[in-house]
Amino acid sequence: MSAPVVHDAACIFCKIIKGDIPSFKLIETKYTFSFLDIQPTAQGHALIIPKYHGAKLHNIPDEYLTDILPVTKKIAKALGLEKDDVGYNVLQNNGKIAHQEVDHVHFHLIPKRDKETGLIVGWPAQETDFEKLGKYHKEVLAKLEHSN
Repeated sequence: MSAPVVHDAACIFCKIIKGDIPSFKLIETKYTFSFLDIQPTAQGHALIIPKYHGAKLHNIPDEYLTDILPVTKKIAKALGLEKDDVGYNVLQNNGKIAHQEVDHVHFHLIPKRDKETGLIVGWPAQETDFEKLGKYHKEVLAKLEHSN
């Protein structure tokens, strides 16, 4: 399938997209490539990646990102994850400090059928300082108004 791609010759995911490394491919579109994770946290753990090399989400053109979630949704349904008695996580990390292991944007679709398998998360929530949060909110809104 031809696609407007940008590759990094050293990137393992770019090699998978090009077919230089075999994968258990699920869906391939003009902008997206998906496959089963070979070190899954649960059966059906899949990776969904743009066919554009970029280390972080903000490096990826919008047309690639627009395709990612519909592909993820289709895989979730194929795995039977729409049923009420199961859950799933869609995980995307940016940067080593945020637990990104491969410097190519990728989304994990991780089934959560029981407490033992799938993603296990700790969430170190902070107490809210509403005055501080309100000030920060105004700063972010100002930046959003001036961004394109």
